[in-house]
Amino acid sequence: MPIDWMKRALVAAALLASLTALSGCSSTIADMTMPADAPARPKDATGYLPVHDLPPDRADPTIKPADQAKIEQELIAAREHQASAAAQSGTAAPSATTAQSGK
Repeated sequence: MPIDWMKRALVAAALLASLTALSGCSSTIADMTMPADAPARPKDATGYLPVHDLPPDRADPTIKPADQAKIEQELIAAREHQASAAAQSGTAAPSATTAQSGK
């Protein structure tokens, strides 16, 4: 029976150690003092950040239509160049529909 007593003592010691470790997590931070270089707290502590306020719409588009068309043409040319290079090397490049469908 001394093994059962030893096992109970180890379990009790482990439980006490874990309770001691967890008690450090329950300390309150509100009672701590603010550092000297910390910014002052706002007077209205109940206000929330305006997360639903969206910025106003832009007056002009981010990319001009002419620039967007130029970029699209460059991407098409790059895709065709890669397809022709793959055809010359003998490896078939996956088509856009095959890549999108996952087949």
